[in-house]
Amino acid sequence: MGSRAGSQRRRSDSGGEETDTEPESPRWDDRTAHWRNAAGFWILGLCNNFSYVVMLSAAHDILSHQGSPGNQSHVDPGPVPSPYNSSSRFDCNSVSTAAVLLADILPTLVIKLLAPLGLHLLPYSPRVLISGVCSAGSFILVAFSGSVGISLCGVVLASISSGLGEVTFLSLTAIYPSYFLLLTTPESQDPGGGDEAETATRQPLLSSEAPESRPDSSWNLSFQEKWTVFKGLLCYIIPLVLVYFAEYFINQGLFELLFFRNTSLTHAQQYRWYQMLYQAGVFISRSSLRCCRIRFTWALALLQCLNMAVLLADIWLSFLPSIYLVFGVILYEGLLGGAAYVNTFHNIALETSDKHREFAMAAACISDTLGISLSGLLALPLHDFLCRLS
Repeated sequence: MGSRAGSQRRRSDSGGEETDTEPESPRWDDRTAHWRNAAGFWILGLCNNFSYVVMLSAAHDILSHQGSPGNQSHVDPGPVPSPYNSSSRFDCNSVSTAAVLLADILPTLVIKLLAPLGLHLLPYSPRVLISGVCSAGSFILVAFSGSVGISLCGVVLASISSGLGEVTFLSLTAIYPSYFLLLTTPESQDPGGGDEAETATRQPLLSSEAPESRPDSSWNLSFQEKWTVFKGLLCYIIPLVLVYFAEYFINQGLFELLFFRNTSLTHAQQYRWYQMLYQAGVFISRSSLRCCRIRFTWALALLQCLNMAVLLADIWLSFLPSIYLVFGVILYEGLLGGAAYVNTFHNIALETSDKHREFAMAAACISDTLGISLSGLLALPLHDFLCRLS
């Protein structure tokens, strides 16, 4: 078979009449592998953020209700509006929803700060397993909780799951083994069949060596090399910190106070709609990289800070007449946040060398967590200040 195929190729080259269709097979395999890998990372990212997002979306319910043995739900069972807090025009909870944000982000911050120091010593598969167990445990704790304290412990588990998963999956986008069942095995992919740029882009993902064993792995860099790479990332890290500071200051500091009494929605329902619209905007923009790529993420940071200023001014002055205007601003806020995240990491992936890329991805993912943590710390005293004034 091999000699006959070779002779057919030679006849095709000499005569020019016959065409050889054999090279098409590797190209088809490459396309299949690409979509399998894309689907695999999409599912991993979706599952990783799920518990984190659900906890933040339920923050108002977690703080407003305490579960009982006969009712394991923090969500209002029916559409009947709950009584408003007449002592405050904001209908304030005694504790800001920023408390849930801090419980949902501080463990993630610790994980991301420590990750560059030694997380690479733990193989990827155990990391994913730990992340999955913590995610499941978070839902169980919150669902069967009888107090706010136990619910917050569940939120902490969600944070551990999300933080460990994010730093793991972002590192996997640079170098990864064949991963469980969906991602293709590196040995089955042919790096040929494309131009040099495409080959260079694929090579980090096609290495058959585990990152821990690669002699040129990012984690084998000297401290000086890591510091040099980190300084080069600041032009991306600082804008992303600002974007996430502004949007989570809105989400967990202002959403609860953007309360409209002239609607059929209860306070808890308004809060959930805000969170849903924000996440919808994030989902759309994080999926838009092939359609729209943004090089200068500073512009997104400035626009997000403008959103924060407008909504903070509305809480103080109440100049927006309808909740639907707020809905539009929040959807736009999510679009900006998702675009900032996906374009930041895309730009880093393009502008770092193969040797530095894995470390750069893991180091840059501290940006969003740092911005969220700072926003939560500021939102707590702001909540108390505004609720005392109203």
